[in-house]
Amino acid sequence: MTTEAEDRPVILWFRQDLRLADNPALTHAAATGRPVIPVYILDPGSTVRPMGAASLWWLDKSLRALDASLRERGSRLILRRGDSEAELRRLIEDTGAGAVFMNRLFEPDAFARDADIAHGLQTEGVDCKGWNAALLRAPGGVLNGAGQPYKVFTPFLKALLAAAEAPPPTAGPQALSTPAGLASDAIEAWALHPTRPDWSGGFDWTPGEAGADAALSTFVARGLKSYSVGRDRPAEPATSRLSPHLHFGEISPWRALHAARDAVAEGRVPAAEAEKFVAEIGWRDFSAHLLHAFPQMTAAAFRPEYDAMPWREDPAGLSAWKRGRTGYPVVDAGMRELWTTGFMHNRVRMIVASFLIKHLLIDWREGERWFHDTLVDADLASNVQNWQWVAGSGADASPYFRIFNPVIQGQKFDADGRYVRRWVPELGRLPDRWLHAPWTAPPEVLASAGLRLGRDYPRPLVDHAEARARALDALKHVVAGRDVEGD
Repeated sequence: MTTEAEDRPVILWFRQDLRLADNPALTHAAATGRPVIPVYILDPGSTVRPMGAASLWWLDKSLRALDASLRERGSRLILRRGDSEAELRRLIEDTGAGAVFMNRLFEPDAFARDADIAHGLQTEGVDCKGWNAALLRAPGGVLNGAGQPYKVFTPFLKALLAAAEAPPPTAGPQALSTPAGLASDAIEAWALHPTRPDWSGGFDWTPGEAGADAALSTFVARGLKSYSVGRDRPAEPATSRLSPHLHFGEISPWRALHAARDAVAEGRVPAAEAEKFVAEIGWRDFSAHLLHAFPQMTAAAFRPEYDAMPWREDPAGLSAWKRGRTGYPVVDAGMRELWTTGFMHNRVRMIVASFLIKHLLIDWREGERWFHDTLVDADLASNVQNWQWVAGSGADASPYFRIFNPVIQGQKFDADGRYVRRWVPELGRLPDRWLHAPWTAPPEVLASAGLRLGRDYPRPLVDHAEARARALDALKHVVAGRDVEGD
């Protein structure tokens, strides 16, 4: 198929940018005035590991929402499955497309693959262009005085906010011309819902650009004004719940940042609360920059000495942790929330991760893999960075001696027990005094609550004091010579 260069279609390759507003690749494609071919390619080999089951559930809904938005503008989303380069070449051959526009991915494997594809196509006369639509600043754009990536968050955030330049907001085109007759997979044929079992029945989410907008509006109106405190209270609806929307690119991080700061300017939110939220957006950037610069951190400790950690093989303990049967109520509540909703509260993520790593001495990579499969916001960079932060092995990590006491954490952040009672209903009648340590309750209290430890609810897998001592002893292999403390 041959056409004049100025009439040759532009392929718009969607990936983790499933939105129309604030989408630079789409804006530039529409501005050419040429036909635009929106395509999403499901390529299991495109990243370090395939998407997990919860992410695939989200992808199904998000692609449907994107297709509906495109159809409202006279276009549609073409779905292809297979090797990305092969499918792009097939589209180019079928349509005579003269350009491929995309928003860039920064995970190392995908970044390298995109560069190879772009180089190959450009040598054959196909124009390939990419933009940053996912981060406040692309990796490589925030470096320290020595020209190296930052490894400490606070100076990174300061440099990021000083260097990042907000792109102009765009609403997306009102109309888009797409050639007719292009072959597309049916999304139903991709079978993206979890099976054996289908555990997505409790997923209470609205994937897609409209869902992202609604989540941001709700958060700014309700949770942002007390964010710094509310974000630590798992029973409170105080977190933004934007993480899956940001991961799939249904909303720009700049839009979230501006919404928070606009609320300050309008007198609706204290400045300190908005900036705490902005810092969390910055932490997302920090994770992405680190992974881009240090790709080995997906499989190895960022601090190599931590690979000497004497991890335990404990299949039974790992299984109990996954199922929310550890005997520590706040840990079990978090793991059950995850399985039921595809999400876990931020504070509880730290508690359950600390328990797996330091109480059970199970390798952080086991927990990271489970989160990757079960979280709807399973972002590789953030997931790996956060797990290594808890393990003490990451950049700017939690101190190695920090070992959360799950009883104290529960009492401090879920004092009235609403979170635990929601997700561990068998403890529902236990008084607050005993709720976070049911094994300490007198027999008559347990009987009154209708609770038989070891049958209705498990006894603790490990004793906290003994587990803490064991963890600190194991850490001596890694941090010999340092003072050992606790919290």
